Amino acid sequence: MTSPAIQPPSFEKRFLAPTFWPTWLGIALLYIFSWLPIRVLRVFAKGIAWLLRKLVKKRVNVARRNLALTFPDMPHSEREVLLQRHLECAGMAVFELAIGWWAPAWRIRRLGEVEGFEHVERIIAQGKGVFALALHNMNLELACRILGYHHPSIAFYRKHNNPLIDYMQYHGRNRSNKYMIHKRNARALINALDQGELCLYLPDQDYGRAQSVFVPFGGVAETATTGATLMFARRANCIPLIVTSQYTRSGYKVKFYPPLLTFADKEDTQALTDLNKDIESIVKEQPESYLWMHKRFKTRPQESDPSLYD
Repeated sequence: MTSPAIQPPSFEKRFLAPTFWPTWLGIALLYIFSWLPIRVLRVFAKGIAWLLRKLVKKRVNVARRNLALTFPDMPHSEREVLLQRHLECAGMAVFELAIGWWAPAWRIRRLGEVEGFEHVERIIAQGKGVFALALHNMNLELACRILGYHHPSIAFYRKHNNPLIDYMQYHGRNRSNKYMIHKRNARALINALDQGELCLYLPDQDYGRAQSVFVPFGGVAETATTGATLMFARRANCIPLIVTSQYTRSGYKVKFYPPLLTFADKEDTQALTDLNKDIESIVKEQPESYLWMHKRFKTRPQESDPSLYD
């Protein structure tokens, strides 16, 4: 039987060629910075936030628009404060990626904690897989490494276009977790869940019209919400729950929420509506860390519908 795991990328001699020298320079700088204390890196993150406003204005405007669509009743001044905090989280994510890939185990364990793991233990005790619906927060990369030292997990993987970065990314992510599977290998994820594994899945991104059900999220009545979440929950021997990653004063927390015991039994629209409500409620616990620079509301119900980002 063929292993469902992606074949780990190998180090190649071409990585030493001049073409990759700029990448190596960036890697070296990130590695050095990653050893600084978290409180110092958070100061540097404010500087990166300033650069983001200057250099990636389109993405900043996407984040601003997402916040307006999600929190229409929030005063504009409060949303601008939230946007600034989000950009600082985005700046911090650069360092969190480096820590997640390269920091030694002792530092990861010191930085991170896990809350609500009793929910996972109860599901595993029933002989079922844990279908962990992970919110796409800016610090998710580091959170996965933290979780891996508590309980190794399995997740989908998307290759990076730069082969050297792909090499670093794969081996960095796999340092504390079991294995990764190709993002289109649905059967492998179902099999892992059937075997009682803890599997991570992102249910809160826009995967296009063909795969979506349009249900409310925030102030948008028809938000493209992937139906694959329901498919996995129904076909695999598993119980779904939501997991998120949050900042603490001195580090990070991976937080599991109570199981969604009736999720798979509901009608599609109702199930995904309720899921989005739960996600929205959890996002509000620490809204600055959510991935607002992604066009969450890009796909409209009809191709002729005007874009919400024009």
